[in-house]
Order: sequence, then C-alpha cells, then structure tokens
Amino acid sequence: MSAVVETVAAVREDLADRDGVLVAFSGGVDSSVVAALAHDALGEDAVACTAKSETLPAAELDDAVRVAEEIGIRHELVEFSELDSQEFVDNDEQRCYHCRSMRLGAMFDRARELGIDVVCDGTNASDAGEGHRPGLRAVEELDAYSPLLEHGIEKDEVRAIAREYDLSVADKPSMACLSSRIPTGLSVTEERLSRVEKAERLLRTWGFEQFRVRDHDGLARIEVGESELEAALDPDFVRAARDHIGDCGFDHVTLDLHGYRTGSVSPEDAEQGEDVVSDVFDADYPSAE
Repeated sequence: MSAVVETVAAVREDLADRDGVLVAFSGGVDSSVVAALAHDALGEDAVACTAKSETLPAAELDDAVRVAEEIGIRHELVEFSELDSQEFVDNDEQRCYHCRSMRLGAMFDRARELGIDVVCDGTNASDAGEGHRPGLRAVEELDAYSPLLEHGIEKDEVRAIAREYDLSVADKPSMACLSSRIPTGLSVTEERLSRVEKAERLLRTWGFEQFRVRDHDGLARIEVGESELEAALDPDFVRAARDHIGDCGFDHVTLDLHGYRTGSVSPEDAEQGEDVVSDVFDADYPSAE
C-alpha cells in the first residue's frame, strides 16, 4: 500500500468517526481534499461551505461551486462582509486573524443551524511552519479541526491526494484573499479590492497562472511566476497592462522584476510595502547620460 493510500485511509477513518462535519471550503486544493475525504467518509453528513464576501474573487466563488459539484458534496454559501470590522479595515499585522475569525465564525453559525458539531478547515502541516500566520490563531481559538495538519500532511502530499481523487484543482496555484494584495497599514476598502480583482481577472484572461496585483495606494505592482516573466516582458503585454490595468482604477502600473513572491506585503515586509510608491518615484537612479 502506498504512503498516499495509507494517509487517505487514516484521515477517512478519522472523519468517519464524526457524526457530521462542515468543511470551510474555498475551492482551493487544501479544502477540496478535505471535502473529498469528508464526503468519502460521511456521504450526506458532510457539507462544504463557502463564505462569500468582498475579499473573495468572483472567479474563485465560481470555482468553489464547480469543484463542490465535481466532488459531489452538498454545498452551502454564507455571506458576510469583512469591511464591517474596523479592525480588518485598518489592515494591521493581525488582518488575517480578524478575517479568519469572521470567516470561521460564519462557518460555525451555519454548522449550528445544520446540527453539525465539527467544522473542518484545510490547514496543512506546511502552513504551520511558514512563519507569520496569524490566521492559524483563529483556527485554534475557535477550535476548528484541521485533519491535514492533524495527520502531518504537507502541501506536496495534499496535491498527491488530490490526484488520487482526480480533482481538477490538484495543481491549482494557491490563491489568498484579495486583501492580501494591500500593504499592511493601508486601509482595506471596497474600491481597492474591486480594482485588484478586475486587474487579476485580466491577467487570468491573458493566460497567466501564478500572479498577484499588489495595490500600493493607486500603484499596481504586478507579480508573475518566474516561468511567466518572459511573457510579462513582451512589449505587447506591457502595452496591454499599461492601458487596461490602468483602466481598472490604478494611477500607475508596474511590473515587479522579482516575480511572484508569497506574502510580499506581509508584516515582515511592511516597510517595503508602505514605502514602495515613494521608493519607485523618488529614487535617484543613474541616467543614460
């Protein structure tokens, strides 16, 4: 028996001991694997639940609906607004904690309505070792159950399990919520979330797979994966990005030559994030002369 098969059997047996579970479901690979395992173990007693809010791109919501149908699990939606929380809007280094607390709180509310005691999330063993992750504190405080973390399943193993279940999201890149595109200390507003979503929708339409559009108070900083950087340097793309991403509501459009980096506006990089606009336009670069 392969290690993946053994791991799947262990998690499935664990979940089967529950009377029912509600899975906090984003449609990403982690929560999709948990949903598939829960549905496999519990059938109709497993429910996937997606939180719809301003920080969730419409394309991601569509993906969540599609993948839930693919798995065959019952799918519920809950709606709330993180923007109702001033702590979230202020966007300090605990933003992810405030967001996850509200999101999981909505999940527990729906679970109680359905008579379900256990709420699962997709935290895996790799997440726990990635440094500053305030959202994990919310998982602990609310006592959500993380079967992937509990069984020591890391990200590469999660993808292997997704392939075992033939899930279409097995190789889907990670996609954090839209507020992660806004530097710490810069208020999260509906306007900023909306223009980031529009800009990223364009990049997706143009065929990019791993990307972020960071919003530095009106300056769009485009990050793409290393393998896609050459395409982003093509003059046709440069013109399209300048014209159309600018039309999304940005004053300036830039390409980050470092490429895509997870958490490049996280608290440990907050100084860079907050000062990037002035850094770009006030720097004393050598001239061609």
